[in-house]
Amino acid sequence: MSLTSILSADAIENAVKDCQAPDSFCYKKFFQLCGLSQKSPQEVKDVFRIIDDDNSGFIEEAELKFFLQRFFPGARTLTEKEIKSLLTAADDDSDGRIGVDEFQTMVLS
Repeated sequence: MSLTSILSADAIENAVKDCQAPDSFCYKKFFQLCGLSQKSPQEVKDVFRIIDDDNSGFIEEAELKFFLQRFFPGARTLTEKEIKSLLTAADDDSDGRIGVDEFQTMVLS
């Protein structure tokens, strides 16, 4: 499964272009622009599985660095500040990683 089977390629590209500058990534705006926040809970879980590069069931800091690249090859990496912000927003149980339910809550809230 690929992201473009869930989200439109144009919407993904526009969302990535919107946050090209370092420290300009806003997860709420990104999820709105790429269309993910309008998807079903199951589709959000499918996207989570694509982002979870090592199939651990969690998105860890190392995977967050390449978050945008999972959506659009050639996109920039997230800065440390953006990684911490994304992790803080989603990590409800403070275990230092984002589980599928935490990701779903963050995207759909």
